[in-house]
Amino acid sequence: MVSSELLEEARKFHGHICPFLALGLRASEIALSRLNTVKAGVTETVMEDIIAFVEVNNCFSDGVQVATGCTLGNNSLVYIDLGKNAVTLVARSLKRGVRVYVDSEAIKSKYFSEEVLELFKRVVVERVGSEEDVRRLDAVWSELGYKMAELPEDELVVQEVEVVKDLERAPIFESVRCVRCNELVMSVRASYVRGRPYCLSCVDGNALAVVGRGIVKDYRIPYKVVIR
Repeated sequence: MVSSELLEEARKFHGHICPFLALGLRASEIALSRLNTVKAGVTETVMEDIIAFVEVNNCFSDGVQVATGCTLGNNSLVYIDLGKNAVTLVARSLKRGVRVYVDSEAIKSKYFSEEVLELFKRVVVERVGSEEDVRRLDAVWSELGYKMAELPEDELVVQEVEVVKDLERAPIFESVRCVRCNELVMSVRASYVRGRPYCLSCVDGNALAVVGRGIVKDYRIPYKVVIR
């Protein structure tokens, strides 16, 4: 079961406690246990020995990062844009892993009250909730999060996986300097015009981006640098 200390660590990282944050913690805890390993430390994160694959970019994925130690920044977290509340934890040396999937419909029907569902709709979906609604949602969400942290393993789908292709380690790329803004940019993210490197923001302001709905192609950068 997820400890109160880990839940508090997750709260600080995520900003609040909510059911799917706790489910990310619980699913990761199960996967770590099934792999007979613990949260990634110095060696595992430097060498990328343990890889966490998440299939959704919501609260669940923050729970995964806190529990496993595999993060976007240490290149041990891979986001696969499938839209499912699932984590797959792989030990590189074993060429096998464990996938834990959360059936949100089953969980909600059993554990989510009408009040929680209505508050979530008003505050998060429709964005019309009052300050009092937000405070109340935080309270009931936190309570529900603690319940999810103790969810029995048999209420989640646990599957063994086999690694069927080599897992690449994060490569190191040289940087080039954009001829327009004079900033350094990773060489593989530069666009070359007549052989000269430009960053994407200087070329047309479009790039790949991970936003609330997942990976978006040709995302228009919504800000610009103000030169005074």
